[in-house]
Amino acid sequence: MDKGAGVKGEDVPLEKLVPLHERNVRKSSYKKIRSSVKAVGLIEPLLVYEESGRYVILDGYLRYKVCLELGVAAVPCLVLPTKEAYTPNRMVNHLSAVQENRMLTQSMGTLDEETIASALGLASIRHRIKDALLKQLHPDVISTFDRRNIPLRRCAKDLTFVKPEYQRVVLEEMEKTGDFSPAFARTLIVRAPDAMRNENGRRSTPWSRGEEAKTALAGKLDDAEKRYEFYAGLYRQYVADLLRLCMYVRRLVTCKAIEAYLASHHPDLLERFQEILFETEGKPAP
Repeated sequence: MDKGAGVKGEDVPLEKLVPLHERNVRKSSYKKIRSSVKAVGLIEPLLVYEESGRYVILDGYLRYKVCLELGVAAVPCLVLPTKEAYTPNRMVNHLSAVQENRMLTQSMGTLDEETIASALGLASIRHRIKDALLKQLHPDVISTFDRRNIPLRRCAKDLTFVKPEYQRVVLEEMEKTGDFSPAFARTLIVRAPDAMRNENGRRSTPWSRGEEAKTALAGKLDDAEKRYEFYAGLYRQYVADLLRLCMYVRRLVTCKAIEAYLASHHPDLLERFQEILFETEGKPAP
């Protein structure tokens, strides 16, 4: 089967395949691909080029190793005319979230959930199917998310808080600015008129979050005020205790008998006491 530009598809016997480079294999990646191949077969062909009767693997080393372990006789390959014709990721087509959901939903019609999950290396695929979410979105929103490959989790859930016709208004603004961020979407959603809101009895909505935020902020301010009062009281107590100590030290050093005793037996201590008194009065020590 000719793929164009000299690329042809054919089943190549495994013994004729040789890796271009050997590399370390991550166990998690290997296990995922092994589960997929074992459950539904090899879906994505290897990229190879022919050289001296052998087929050198340019892309698909992990798939090759898995097939080697499973004893597969031949594998589907896309044979390039030369090594230089290969560009990394040239054949990769990343699925959008909408495409992934559609693919999984269709697969559920022919394969059981456990088989599909095993092929993808997941415990379950139920969390990946978002039919209920898609049904709440305007078709233009779905089309745009699909075309731009925007993850559904980014802001699609927020869009369900408004009716489909207002979702179209939000989408137009997002396309004008090129901003598909959740923050921008929420800014547009909170401006929705009452008639366009779709609260459906949900406890937390973009419009109730403002009150929740105010309540939380008031609580934080109250806690901060209490902490301030506590530390202010503690500071006043420390100052009062310091003044009492200074008064006691003053009485000690102004008593002639005690001053003479300290000068004779503890001159360093007397000097320190005097420094404390001068410091409290804002004067330099003598």
